[in-house]
Amino acid sequence: MSSANTATSYGAVARTLHWLTALLILTAIPLGWYANELPYATGEELAAKAQLFSLHKTVGMAAFAVALIRILWALTQARPEPMHPDRRFETLAAEGVHWALYLSLVIVPLSGWVHHAATDGFAPILWPFGQDLPGVPTSETVAHLAGAMHWVFTKVLILSILLHVAGALKHVFIDRDHTLARMTRGVAAPARATGAAHARGPALAAVAIYAAGAGLAWSMAGTTAPEALAQTASTEVATTGNWLVTEGTLGFAINQMGSTVQGTFASWTADITFTEEAVDGSHGNVTVTIDIASLTLGSITDQAKGPDFFDATTHPTATFTANILPAAEGYIADGTLTLRGVTAPLQLPFALSITGDTASMTGTTTIDRRTFGMGQTYGDESTVGFNATVTTTLTATRK
Repeated sequence: MSSANTATSYGAVARTLHWLTALLILTAIPLGWYANELPYATGEELAAKAQLFSLHKTVGMAAFAVALIRILWALTQARPEPMHPDRRFETLAAEGVHWALYLSLVIVPLSGWVHHAATDGFAPILWPFGQDLPGVPTSETVAHLAGAMHWVFTKVLILSILLHVAGALKHVFIDRDHTLARMTRGVAAPARATGAAHARGPALAAVAIYAAGAGLAWSMAGTTAPEALAQTASTEVATTGNWLVTEGTLGFAINQMGSTVQGTFASWTADITFTEEAVDGSHGNVTVTIDIASLTLGSITDQAKGPDFFDATTHPTATFTANILPAAEGYIADGTLTLRGVTAPLQLPFALSITGDTASMTGTTTIDRRTFGMGQTYGDESTVGFNATVTTTLTATRK
């Protein structure tokens, strides 16, 4: 049994890669579909959904690797001649389907990988190579576009598979030739005196399919950059304090399924009264109001806004009110946080530098989600960690 192809048959390597690719793809597609249909109302349901998506992603990456090996192997091998070169339209159609398959086998898992790398958290790939992809930033825009590409070319892949299978069945039951046997048992087709040239049309058709699919994905993704919105906090509003916040960020990090997920609030206000000299031991006070609906938390944003966590519909805002006190290093905002209808003590140590009438501040604190009744169905930290690290930075000018 030859490992290489000939002009009339497929070798053992090509046949092995063909069937291995088929098995991986026919495993990944149902896994992804089923995982997408699963509910996620409770901790157990979300954990099961994440585990299935992890399997889907891992199988998809295996299919991507095998597909690349298969394509590279095909480039080094002879291409067996068509069984019926005289049937020009049928031959062109078969080659077109093969090009669409190769195209989809690369784009579908690659776009899924880009989407995964561009989005924080949820369902890690089960491999030891990390979750990032070089050159791919954490970006809602990139993730959205990659997700649209993944959706479009998954449909191209499924259609190509159906056409490929239909063609194979036609050769078995209607033509009764050796087309399928060439790929299952390595049977050689009858040699022909003159080989049929492989037309360029199918390859060009594959390029056209790619262009059309990419255009459709782009139109589905839109051109608005969500991360730009997330970086523009609603800070320039009327306040009663003596400092006006001109820019800043408010975010947090939490462990989810073994990975650190970064969340940000795009809309928040800070009303600050501050004096460099303490009066009765206090430097002033601050009130921060946060728009919970402006939360972005990677691929689990919707779950985070849901009733089990921030419950944005019932509790659309959170408020932190505190006195600004001196500390051993810098300052501390000592007050209370009201979140999900629960008010609890919270201290935010921060560093502050003032140059003229401009102040820059950075602060970090830790919040236990259980204090505010968040994620009560997640009784341990195997799915979602208890503590979230909150970080804020801002620049303000003196009024």
